[in-house]
Amino acid sequence: MSSVNKVILIGNLGTDPEVRHLESGAAVAQFRLATNEFYKDKQGNRVERTEWHNIVAWRGLAEMVEKYVKKGQSIYVEGKIRTRQYQDKDQQTRYVTEIVADEITMLGGRGQGEAGNAQQGGAQATPAEQKTFRQEAELNELPF
Repeated sequence: MSSVNKVILIGNLGTDPEVRHLESGAAVAQFRLATNEFYKDKQGNRVERTEWHNIVAWRGLAEMVEKYVKKGQSIYVEGKIRTRQYQDKDQQTRYVTEIVADEITMLGGRGQGEAGNAQQGGAQATPAEQKTFRQEAELNELPF
């Protein structure tokens, strides 16, 4: 039986994306995305829970993120979950779980930058104003 590794998130950027260019010339963008969940506690009070997700975009998708995506903006992210490990400065093994983006759609909101046209004050973009970017499939290249 085959398996599926697919994540779909809609949330707001907590920071501007950090974009680096590797020696190979490949671009990589990293940013944090907040998703919110609301529920009522035992006393009937509305409670908000925020979950933070580490998002990574590669190559052409990273370049689009660098150009168009800003802090506070609402976006749709589709990708896969990946856990990687690394050695910190004290030679301790650390693990990071992140979402590797395959598709990003800008939904509007604060920090729209160049893509937001004349919209202000957190309004959502209409479908005609939404921009979707997809990761191009690159053969024989590993993203690390």
